[in-house]
Amino acid sequence: MQKKPYIVIMAGGIGSRFWPYSRNGRPKQFLDILGTGRTLLQMTYDRFIKLSDKYMFYVVTFKEYLNIVQDQLPDVPAEQILTEPLRRNTATCVAYASYRIFQKDPEAKLIVTPADHLIIQEKSFYSTMEIALQAAELDDRLITLGIRPNRPETGYGYIQYISNHGNPVKKVKTFTEKPNIKLAKTFVESGDFVWNSGMFVWKANSIIKAFEKYMPDVAEAFEEGLTHFGKPDEEEFTRKAYSLVKNISIDYGIMEKADEVYTVLGDFGWSDLGSWLSLHETKEKDDLGNVVDANAVLYETKNCYVKVSPEKLVVIEGLENFLVTESENVLLICKLNGEKKFREFVSEAKKKGEDYV
Repeated sequence: MQKKPYIVIMAGGIGSRFWPYSRNGRPKQFLDILGTGRTLLQMTYDRFIKLSDKYMFYVVTFKEYLNIVQDQLPDVPAEQILTEPLRRNTATCVAYASYRIFQKDPEAKLIVTPADHLIIQEKSFYSTMEIALQAAELDDRLITLGIRPNRPETGYGYIQYISNHGNPVKKVKTFTEKPNIKLAKTFVESGDFVWNSGMFVWKANSIIKAFEKYMPDVAEAFEEGLTHFGKPDEEEFTRKAYSLVKNISIDYGIMEKADEVYTVLGDFGWSDLGSWLSLHETKEKDDLGNVVDANAVLYETKNCYVKVSPEKLVVIEGLENFLVTESENVLLICKLNGEKKFREFVSEAKKKGEDYV
């Protein structure tokens, strides 16, 4: 019987594209975005506990979110909630968890997942993950889950794979980060591109070899940690390590460069819930494409997302493809697909006062 995998949940993001509902002090992964009674982080834990055991979970998060993670995931051992002193993107996050787990179990196999994804068809997801876990048995293989696209989407990265009929494990040919709409249409029409889900499977030893080859500065920083992990000076060590490495994603730092990268194709009702638009796509809509989470009266309004406290009556006339939402002390009205402007929105709001972000 194969050993169960370790589960690494990346939970340190700030969720700025879900502002103003998502705030710096409590980003979207800690919110009940879907109205299920469980936060996105808790739903991720619930999904993966069926594949592993609670003592095999590691959560990597920003230092200020430690108490939130402990409150929301009380079954995860406290020493396995790894806090980042600085935000350094996913490559550093993955390195910290991988070296930490490797120190404990050199034969470990890891599933790395963001904390804020939606997966609707869990049975199909588990079947896909089982194929990925088996594929990762071979040394040096780095496996990513690829999602079959159902539309040209500019908000996701794309993976081009080499077709080998009958084998669900495909050799990766290229990675492309968030293309323009013309290129996205070309990718979807070609049939040999999938969305990059941001979920990975590999042996701890395989990803560490990749760090040593493609990101030697990160490898050097964290190899030293093997003598500090679990010791009183671990926090001091991580501060030093994070100060020495660049802000870079695992895709750009390793996956785009490595030779032994494979993708397992999946179709299990996936969304990265990266924006209000992606959430709008998952929600039940009225006959005109509106998602209404409010006490609202709409006139000549189509394809909008309205989320306002039920204590207020919202009357809207003549809007199309708009987001209307309020949270605490902020009312936001903008284009539903205007996620590229959100950094600017948040930056300007911060100038008005810290309590708006």
